[in-house]
Amino acid sequence: MLTEYYGRRAGEYEQIYFRDDPVRQGEQETIATTMQRLFRDRRVLEVACGTGFWTEKISSVVQYLCAVDASPEMLAIARSKALPADKVEFRQGDAYALDSVPGRFDAAVANFWFSHLPKSRVDEFLAAFHARLVPGAVVFMADNVYLPGIGGELIERPGVADTFKMRTLSDGSRQAVLKNYYSATELKNILHGFATDLNVHNGQCFWWVSYIIA
Repeated sequence: MLTEYYGRRAGEYEQIYFRDDPVRQGEQETIATTMQRLFRDRRVLEVACGTGFWTEKISSVVQYLCAVDASPEMLAIARSKALPADKVEFRQGDAYALDSVPGRFDAAVANFWFSHLPKSRVDEFLAAFHARLVPGAVVFMADNVYLPGIGGELIERPGVADTFKMRTLSDGSRQAVLKNYYSATELKNILHGFATDLNVHNGQCFWWVSYIIA
């Protein structure tokens, strides 16, 4: 369902990054500069790269970057950015089955993907994600902080651990999309067993974390 939804949303997806909000723009810039510092001269695996918005932000500093997404529509837009072919490769793939991606990496990023993980599959994803990394690799992830009224109506379903957002596309179609939100404490509890040097930052619009593979 997520792949289908983002395929239909691909053409309008990047609008979310250009909202006229100084706080949001400032936090996005901090995310970008933090990634550039962490990933300089590294071999980076990017999961759920989408339209390549964040791929482009780090493409000039990496040694090599393999960016993976399940949506062919998203990847078509990412490839149209014409990023350096000798440094950046886009691949269609499954975030839970990354064994098809060749090579090992000393850095990884998954921006605005963690919130789309069913809570029952978080450990499964992290195991697949970390399995492609060498010991001592650095990981970065960023995602949304819950803000009432932003990004659609929040939906909670009785007996279901996950929450959802009701999204409306520009064509008027509506879809409930899995979207989980986390506090800094919850993120620390989830990641502490996988990570050393864990840094968790909760901004007003976004959270972001960085850590070293334990």
